[in-house]
Amino acid sequence: MQRPFLQLALFFSLIALIATGATTPHQGFSLFSIEDDKALGNQVAAQTDSTYRAKGQLLDRNSKNARAYQLLDGVVNRVLNSGQITYRTQFPWDVKIIKDDATQNAFATPGGHIYVFSGLIKYLDQEDQLAGVIGHEIAHADRRHSIKSLQKQYGVSFLLSIALGKNPGQLAQIAAGLGQLKFSRDYEREADSYSVAYLKATNYYSCDGTAGFFIKAEKAGQSNPPEFLSTHPNPGSRIANIQAKAKQLGCTGRSSSSANLTELKKLL
Repeated sequence: MQRPFLQLALFFSLIALIATGATTPHQGFSLFSIEDDKALGNQVAAQTDSTYRAKGQLLDRNSKNARAYQLLDGVVNRVLNSGQITYRTQFPWDVKIIKDDATQNAFATPGGHIYVFSGLIKYLDQEDQLAGVIGHEIAHADRRHSIKSLQKQYGVSFLLSIALGKNPGQLAQIAAGLGQLKFSRDYEREADSYSVAYLKATNYYSCDGTAGFFIKAEKAGQSNPPEFLSTHPNPGSRIANIQAKAKQLGCTGRSSSSANLTELKKLL
């Protein structure tokens, strides 16, 4: 359905940018509303679901996979219910598992649809690490890094047409590229920092869980680095920054059980 008021608002926003001499939006500025984030995210998520379901890789939320999702939801919901998520009630925040043991990755669409590959879950040793990676991806969506990065890559008018349900042939392009979307260093640092804050507020996880993942990845070296590092590089400096943030917040040293992660890995 067309939304004339949305297009009018976009028009005036563009006029304001031109009037100030800003012919292209800064990467930290979004012309999209929260509703646009949700609309675009819903379109991309539907396409992503369709693509991986056709490959037989999307694990649907049915009785067969109920326990696996119960275990993963437990991690996700602890982070989401930390009280630190800006758009906790506005975004849908669903999570889906892609059965691909060869891919160690996770990503989030605008509007909070989260995808986790079975290869990443099986790669991790501790539930704190999984919570850290989940928190990092939630931060990308909640801080609107995803929409801002896509806006920079594809342009406002193109993304708006996708959000409005136009250009269905181009939707697959957006969905296919989302898992490989590379964020700026500033966005990565911010997502790392917020993941620490999220995990601290759970009062359950060691808040430097993301650092634990990067430490494991760094030890693996060049022999078999996880796919996650191709879009989230520079683990060395990020480990130090995450640990410094955790020390600053005074939330290091927690030790949560990884029994649920062990069970989840067996189920996958």
